[in-house]
Amino acid sequence: MFRIRRIFDDAIPVNQDALRQVKAILQKRIPAVSEQEIAHLGDKLRNPFTLRFRPILFVAENMRHKVLGFAMVLHEPDINFCFLDWIATAKDTLRGGLGSAMYERVRTECAALKVSGLFFECLPDTPGECEPDLIQDNIARLRFYERYGARPIIGTGYEAPVDPKDTCMPHLVYDDLGKDTFLARSHVKKVVRAILERKYKDLCPAEYVEQVVASIRDNPVKLRPFCHVRPHKTRRAVHDRFSEKIVLVVNQDHEIHHIHERGYVESPVRITRILNHLEKSGLFETLETRPFPDIHIHGVHDADFIEYLARACEEVPADKSLYPYVFPIRNKTRPPRESTVLPGYYCIDTFTPIHRNAYPAARAGVDATLTAADALLAGRRIAYALVRPPGHHAERRSFGGFCYFNNAAIAARYLREQGRVAILDIDYHHGNGQQDIFYHRSDILTVSIHGHPEFAYPYFTGFDDETGTGEGEGFNCNLPLAETVDGKTFRSALMRALAKVVAFDPDFLVVCLGLDTARNDPTGTWSLTPKDFFRNGQMIGAAGLPLVVVQEGGYNTRNLGVNARHFFEGLAQAVFTPTRDRTLTQSPPKGIKFRYAPMPQDVEKIRHLVTATGFFREDEVEIAAQLVAERLEKGPASGYYFVLASKAGRLAGYGCYGPIPCTLAGYDIYWIAVAPEFQGKGLGQALLAKMEQLITEARGHTIYVETASQQRYAPTRTFYERCGYTAAATLPDFYSPGDAKVIYNKPLKTNSE
Repeated sequence: MFRIRRIFDDAIPVNQDALRQVKAILQKRIPAVSEQEIAHLGDKLRNPFTLRFRPILFVAENMRHKVLGFAMVLHEPDINFCFLDWIATAKDTLRGGLGSAMYERVRTECAALKVSGLFFECLPDTPGECEPDLIQDNIARLRFYERYGARPIIGTGYEAPVDPKDTCMPHLVYDDLGKDTFLARSHVKKVVRAILERKYKDLCPAEYVEQVVASIRDNPVKLRPFCHVRPHKTRRAVHDRFSEKIVLVVNQDHEIHHIHERGYVESPVRITRILNHLEKSGLFETLETRPFPDIHIHGVHDADFIEYLARACEEVPADKSLYPYVFPIRNKTRPPRESTVLPGYYCIDTFTPIHRNAYPAARAGVDATLTAADALLAGRRIAYALVRPPGHHAERRSFGGFCYFNNAAIAARYLREQGRVAILDIDYHHGNGQQDIFYHRSDILTVSIHGHPEFAYPYFTGFDDETGTGEGEGFNCNLPLAETVDGKTFRSALMRALAKVVAFDPDFLVVCLGLDTARNDPTGTWSLTPKDFFRNGQMIGAAGLPLVVVQEGGYNTRNLGVNARHFFEGLAQAVFTPTRDRTLTQSPPKGIKFRYAPMPQDVEKIRHLVTATGFFREDEVEIAAQLVAERLEKGPASGYYFVLASKAGRLAGYGCYGPIPCTLAGYDIYWIAVAPEFQGKGLGQALLAKMEQLITEARGHTIYVETASQQRYAPTRTFYERCGYTAAATLPDFYSPGDAKVIYNKPLKTNSE
C-alpha cells in the first residue's frame, strides 16, 4: 500500500523527512545530479524563481512515510508547458504499479494545469548511440512511456552534443496528454529555449542554444513512430482535475445536539446542507475522527469551566434546556451555588443553553478538529473540520454564541508544537474566543474580520484598538466593518488581514469559516454571494500556507451549501493549481499612472500606505515618511528620488531610490511598497522596472538592495530574485543574532554598452 502526495515545502517535519529520503534516492539513482542541486531542493520549492520554473514535487510513500519513489515536474506558465525533471523509485525500475501510478499522477497534474503537453528527456534506445549495457534499460524506459503515447521528437538538433566528445545524448520526449493535437514549431522553439537556457544554463553556451533552436524546422514538429507498443494499446486518456484532495473530517455526533426551541438557528440541518454540496464537488477525501485526550482542551480552557460544562450537561434533564438569565460578576473564588444561576457565571449571553448533549457533541467536535489539524502534520495541505456546535465565541472560561469549546484555538495550540500559527476569523461575528485565549501571547497571531461591535454580537469585544497585552501586544488584529458590506469591501479587509498574516510568517493558518457573511443570513447584515466566497477562498489559498478550516457560523440553510462549495473551490484552485493562472512576469493593473515629483500630501499618504501593508514596524514607517519630507525640503540634494503610482487619485504604491555616495555609478533602492488592494497584480514589478529605467538613463551601472534573512522576508527576497537580482553578499547577525543582512545587486546595461 502506498499513497502519492505533493510536497509543497519543507516547513513541517514530515516533509523535511520526505525530502531527506528524496535526496538519498537522487544520489543513488541519478548520480549525475550535482550535490549542490540536491542540497538546495527545499529552497527550490520555496523560491521557484531561482529555477525560473515552478517546481511540483510528488512522493510515493507507504503508511509509515517511507518514500518509495518521487517525481519532480517543472511548470512554465508563460510558455504553457511542463517538463518532467526527475522520476525515480528507490528500486531499480519504473515498471510495475509504482512507476505507473507516479507517471499517471504527473500526467493528471499537468492536464489540470491546462498545459500544451509534458516534455522530458530519455536516453536513446538505438544500438551504437549509448554504451551496450544501457540500451536495454533505455528500451524499457521508452517502452514504458510509449504506453501513454509519449514519443521522442525527431528532425531536430536536440540530440547534438555540446562537446563533440559527448555521447549518449538524450531525446526530447513529448506527451500530448491525450489531446492528439499538432505540435507547433513556434511553440517547440520556445520550449527548447527555456529548457536549455534555464535547466542547462551552466552547460549550454548561447551559440549552442541558438543552433538547436534553429534546427527545429518542421511544422508541425514530428514525433518518432511507435517502436515498442502498438498504437491502439496505448493509454493516452487523462482527466484534467487535480488529484490532491481536501481532507474532510465531520463531527458525526453533532446530530445529538438538537435544540428544538423555536428560533434556535444552530441546527443539525446546517451540516447536511453543506455536505450535500461538498459531495458533488469531487474535492474532498473523508477521514474518520480519531479520539484525542482532554489535555488539548485544558491547554486553552480553564479546568473549572471544563468540569462545570461536563457536569451541568450531564445533570440537566434530557428534554430540557437551561438558559442563563442571571450574570453575576465573575469572582473566581466565589461562584454561585444555585445551579439555575451558575450558567450565567460561565456564559456570555442568554441564548446558549446547557443541554444534555451539548458537552458530548462539543467534545466530539474537538476530536474532529484535532483530526483535521493532525492531517496537516501528516503532510496534507488543506483540512476541513465540519463541526457543530461552533466554537469561536468560547473563551478560556466561558461559553456563548452557540459555542462551548473553542475548536480553532485548540487546533492552533496543537499545531503550535510544530511551528508558528495564525488564526484568521472570517465569521460575521467577532472571534472573541481566540482573542481572549491568546491575548497575551506573541507566538499565535489572531486576526478577525467582523461586524462592528456597535451593532454586532458579542458587542463587548472586537474593537480595533484591542491589539493584545504584554508579550502579546501587536499580535491581535481586529478589522470591524460597517453594517452594510458587499464582496468588494470584504475583500479589501481580507487583503489587509492576509498582509498581517503573511508578515507574521506562520507555518500554519487556522481559518474560522463563517458563512453568516452571506446575503440573507438571519444573524448578519452583509451581502456576500457565492462568487465572493470563491474569491475569498482564492485569496486565502494564495497565502501559500498549510490550512485547517474550522466551521463556525452560517444559518441560512438555503445558501449554506453553495457558499461553502464555492469557498473551497476557490481555495483548492489557489492551493492545488497555484501555477495555472499565474505567470512569471506580470503587467501593472490598468489605470495606473506614474509620477516622479513628491507633493506635500505624499508624506501622510506614504505613511498611511506603508502602515496599511501590515509588514513594517512603527519606526520603519516613520523613516519612510521622513525620506519624502527630506526630498521636499532639499530637492535632488537629498539624494532621494521617487516613483509614485496612483489610480483614480489614490496612491497605490511607490518606490524610493538614490545614488550611493562615494561610488561612480552605484544606486540603492530604499523602498518599494504597494497598497494591500494592489498587491499580487504586478505593480511592484512595474515600480521596480520604472526605477531601473530611470537609473539607466542617469547612467547608473549597478543597483543594490538590502533586506533581512528572516523567513518573513522570504517573499521580498523571492521578488528581487524573480526580477533578476543576485544575492551578492550576506552579513551574518547584522540585524540581530540569526538575522543576517542580504545584499542583492543587478548590473544594468548602459546606453554605451
